[in-house]
Amino acid sequence: MTRIRDVVQQALTTGYLTVEAENQLRHLLTTPYDLEDLNAFMTLQEAAMNGKVRQESRERCSIR
Repeated sequence: MTRIRDVVQQALTTGYLTVEAENQLRHLLTTPYDLEDLNAFMTLQEAAMNGKVRQESRERCSIR
């Protein structure tokens, strides 16, 4: 089973969060997760706010 930290690591490595990965995170956040996953998610949020990770969903919105 995929963990939050796995999805986050992929986004941090590529610098890009796909819509599919965002949806996967939404689902994973509705299931039990541990502190390491929570910390990974917070790291992803910070990276997105600081421009280190681009979000496909935001890029799609800005095109319209």
